[in-house]
Amino acid sequence: MKVLAITGYKPYELGIFHHQHQAIPFIKKAIAKQLIPLAEDGLEWVIISGQLGVELWAAEVVFDLQAVYPHLQLAILTPFLDQEENWNEENKEYYEFILSQADFVDSITKRKYENPGQFRLKNQFIVEKSDGLLIVYDDEKEGSPKFMLDVAKKKAETRKYDIFPITFYDLQAIIEEEQMNDW
Repeated sequence: MKVLAITGYKPYELGIFHHQHQAIPFIKKAIAKQLIPLAEDGLEWVIISGQLGVELWAAEVVFDLQAVYPHLQLAILTPFLDQEENWNEENKEYYEFILSQADFVDSITKRKYENPGQFRLKNQFIVEKSDGLLIVYDDEKEGSPKFMLDVAKKKAETRKYDIFPITFYDLQAIIEEEQMNDW
């Protein structure tokens, strides 16, 4: 696998409303746990669309892993221009910081937001350009990642396309593991 897409919940879908929330390190650890073996096996690119939440946390994980795996690169393919336009200042600054460190940044549609079709196009484009999908998602709590997951499942029906889910059960296991280590 050379190219992996990553997506997952937006912060508000997880009840996370600030950047220092105690759940974020566990989500990042779960992402790293999946990424490290893939990086060791030759993963070259991680693609995200730059959404707040799991995608930007995954970008931070990639930046951390680049110290050990310098061949690992991050591409941010936004669905449209200026997707952060209506975000608050703190989120805009965080987003700009992530963009500034990415290895490649582009917008799939070269115009500002016009309609929800741009999100569908983004999901199709990213799945088509990747060999697999790492997704923080649990079927018991539907949310925005479901749309990309549906596109990925459809691709997996006809071609080799790996889907690596991180569920709430997986996150709970990491929390418990960390608690055991702290003792």
